[in-house]
Amino acid sequence: MRPGPYERHHELLQSIVRASAAGECRRPFTEATGQDAADAGMRSTRTAGKVFRSLLGRTFALPQPGETGLVRTEASPYGVGPAIAYPRCDPAELVAAAGRAAAGWRVAGPYERAGLAVEILRRLNTRSHELALAVHHTTGQPLQAAFHAAGPRAQDRGLQVVAQAFAESERVPADSHWKITGRGGQPCTLRGTCTLVPRGVSLLVGCPDFPLWNGYPGLFAGLVTGNPVVVAPHPRSVLPLAITVRVARQVLAEAGHSPDLVTLAVAEPERQVHRRLATDPAVRIVDFTGSARFADWLEQHARQAAVFANRTGLNTVVVDSTDDYQGLVRGLALSSCRCNGTVRTTPQNILVPERGFSTDEGHKTLRDLGADLDEAVDRLLGHPARAARLLGAITADEVSSALTEAARCGPVLHASGPVAHPDHPYADLRSPLLVRLRASDERVYTREWPGPVTFLVGTDSTSHSLALLRRTVARHGALYVSVHSTDPLVLAAAETAALDAGVHLVENLDDLPADPSSALAELPGADAHFVTGRFRVVRSRRRAPAAAPVPAPDRPAVAAGSPAATAALIDV
Repeated sequence: MRPGPYERHHELLQSIVRASAAGECRRPFTEATGQDAADAGMRSTRTAGKVFRSLLGRTFALPQPGETGLVRTEASPYGVGPAIAYPRCDPAELVAAAGRAAAGWRVAGPYERAGLAVEILRRLNTRSHELALAVHHTTGQPLQAAFHAAGPRAQDRGLQVVAQAFAESERVPADSHWKITGRGGQPCTLRGTCTLVPRGVSLLVGCPDFPLWNGYPGLFAGLVTGNPVVVAPHPRSVLPLAITVRVARQVLAEAGHSPDLVTLAVAEPERQVHRRLATDPAVRIVDFTGSARFADWLEQHARQAAVFANRTGLNTVVVDSTDDYQGLVRGLALSSCRCNGTVRTTPQNILVPERGFSTDEGHKTLRDLGADLDEAVDRLLGHPARAARLLGAITADEVSSALTEAARCGPVLHASGPVAHPDHPYADLRSPLLVRLRASDERVYTREWPGPVTFLVGTDSTSHSLALLRRTVARHGALYVSVHSTDPLVLAAAETAALDAGVHLVENLDDLPADPSSALAELPGADAHFVTGRFRVVRSRRRAPAAAPVPAPDRPAVAAGSPAATAALIDV
C-alpha cells in the first residue's frame, strides 16, 4: 500500500518541529549539496532556462472557476520576452469555489494537510532555478539574490511555517474526560471532543519585490490550519506565485482534494482586485507584507477578517560608537546598494548624534560619515559586473520620482545616477541616494520612500536617536532596526526601544545578509498568533456511557474437603 503524504514526509516534518521547539535552525533545502539537490530532482539552470523561455508570450494554463478572459500585467525590466497571459477570473467565483472546497479540507485533518504542504514545497524545490528566473524578470532583483529569495531559503521558510502550524494543531487534544458531581451528589463522568475549526477563506496579497519569501508563510500557515487560500499577486510580480499556485493545485488534485483550495486572482491594476477580495464578507484571513499605507487600509476596511500585516516601514540604524569604523561604513554602503533598496535590511534612516561619535579611528563627525559613505558606495559600484550583481533593475515608476523628490529635501551626500548593466543595456539601474537631514525634518524621514533612498539624520544625542526610533517605528513599522555601540548600557537601551516598538534588532553587525533572520525564518508578527489566529477550537461534551458490569470470574470445580475447598470457604 502506498504511504500517504504525512507518512512520506513524517521524518522531515518531525525533525523541523523538534528543532523549532529547541530553538535550533534546520534548513534541509538550503543545506542540500548540489548533488543532493540533483538527486532530489532539482532542475539544472539550463533546463530551468528552457522552461522559463517556453512560458514567455503564451497563455499560462491554469483552469479555474469564473474565468472571464486573459490579462497581461508584467514586463521584464531586462527586456526579455513578451508578457505572459494569465486567466482573469471573477473574484466572487474564486471565493465561492474556495468555500465549497473548505469542508473536505477540514475533514482531511492536520496530518494529511501538513504532509501535502511538505509535498508542495518539495516539488517547488525541484523548480528553484525556474522560480529564481521568474523573480529575477519580474522584480528586477539580481539573479543570485532572486535565487535566495525564491529558492531553497524561501522553501525552508515555508517548511518552518508548516512545522509550526502542524505543532500548534497537534496541541489541540482530540478527546477529554472528567468527573463532576451530578444530581443527588452522585458522581457523573463526562466525555468531550475538541475540533480545530478553520476560520475560512484566506487571502494572500502578493508583495511586488519578494513575492515568494513574503508569500510562503501566509500560504502554508493557511493551508495547514485548514483554510483555502486565494492568492492575489502584485500585478508586476505574477509569475512566481502563478507557478506556485499551479504546483499546489497539481499536488492537491493528485491527492483527491479540490484544486480550488488554492487559486490565483490576477487582474489589471485599475480593477483593484486586492481591495475587492479583502473586503469580501467570505474572506476571513488576509496576509500582506509591504507598505504601511496599504497595511493600514487593510486593518481599517477588512474588518471581517483577521489581518496579518507585516509593514516594511522605516528601517532604522542608530550609530553611537564603533570599534570597526571601516566595517560600519562598508556595511551601510552595501545595505544601501543591495537590490535597489528593496531588501529588508535596507536602511532608510541612519540616526547619528550631531556632535559625532567615537570609533577605533578617533572621533568622527556626521560630515565624516557622509563623505566616507559616498566614497564607499562609489567604490562598490565602480565595477559594472559587481554593480549589476548588487543593484538589480528598477521596475516601479514611483522609484524614479521618489529619487528626484528626496534629493530636494536636504543636502545630497551621494547623488543617485544611472548605472550601466553589462548584459542588458536598457535595464534601469540606479545608484543609491544619500541625503542629510535634521531631526526636525520628521515629515520627510517618517515617510516610507520606495527605492534606494537613505537619510543621514543628525540628532541631539544617542538618547534622542533611540527616542526617535521608538516613536517612528512604533507608528510606521519597520522590518528591522540596527544599533552600533561599544557601550553595554546603550545596547540594553536599544533592546528596550526595539521591544517597545515591536521590531527585530540587530546589534553591531556590519555586513548584514540580505535578510537578517534568514538563519531562522521568523513568522510575520513573530508570534504563535500568526498560526493560532487562523482557527478556533470547538468543544463538545456529553455524559459518558455507564460502564458495563464486569462478570465474576468462573471458579474451577474443587473436591469437597480439599485444601482448595477449605480456602474457598475462608474467602467467603
